[in-house]
Amino acid sequence: MPQRISTARGREFGEGVRAAINASGMTARRVAELAGWQEAKLSDFVNGKIGCTKTELAVLLGICRTPVEERDRLLNLLPETHVQGWWRQHGSCAPARLRTLIQNVESAKTLTTWNPHGLPAFLQSVDYVRAVIVASPNVPDVEMDRRVKAVKELQELLFGRGLQCTFFLHEHALQLPVGSHEVHVGQVHHLLLMAVRRNVTIRILPTVVGAHAGMSGAFTRLTFPAYEPLVFLEHQSSTLIEEKKAAVEAYQEVVHSLDRASLDAEQSKTALRRLGERLSAADFSGPARLLPGALAGGVSFTGNHRL
Repeated sequence: MPQRISTARGREFGEGVRAAINASGMTARRVAELAGWQEAKLSDFVNGKIGCTKTELAVLLGICRTPVEERDRLLNLLPETHVQGWWRQHGSCAPARLRTLIQNVESAKTLTTWNPHGLPAFLQSVDYVRAVIVASPNVPDVEMDRRVKAVKELQELLFGRGLQCTFFLHEHALQLPVGSHEVHVGQVHHLLLMAVRRNVTIRILPTVVGAHAGMSGAFTRLTFPAYEPLVFLEHQSSTLIEEKKAAVEAYQEVVHSLDRASLDAEQSKTALRRLGERLSAADFSGPARLLPGALAGGVSFTGNHRL
């Protein structure tokens, strides 16, 4: 199937209008009649085949009794649905539920992430999620449960529909003791459970590799059955979607380089098992820790030395 000319903004706009029509309690035919449109025109509009004026959209959303906040969001998106790339500023921190990421993961064919410092939300245990939130100075405590729920929703998208996922993790991200020792142990065991799923591949980049292609930071690359691929980047107070061909291809080159430098899937599972065993066997004198770059070899030592 040929790939359609589409953008993340355009798809989110179409999903928003479709949701507004569904929420109205009326059929698409009835909404079209009230707006003075043919039903075929409404279908083409929702599917991004034709456009409309801002006034026409306002009337359509008024007929659907769309809430003011959502109405204004869609009206603001209308003139930008054709624009590739999307930088969004969120204030002091990103929202709990990243609507754009969720919608794109829902329709993706493959998902590839790289994380040099921590674990991606897709792979985090609930206790790890909570520890990350507690450590953030910009996330209010009252948002804890809402953010945990949002991460669970994101994780559920990985299963049951054929999405192929590859997670590149730096060894440092696995050694980092996020939360208590028990949380660390539980997180490694959670990774092992994820690694045996048929659609999930975990690849570990050992510290001994040194300088590597992913030093610029974390990213998530998505490919689709009918759309061009994109790259999603999340920062402290903003998110960025890269859709321009040159930018997306540059991230794919990073993926190729990480693929060459990382342990393969079976080696990575072995490294995770060894790490889990050492963490589980730790006594009260201090957790067993791995020397930098020794994860694949399983070399460990005990004490409070700095890495």
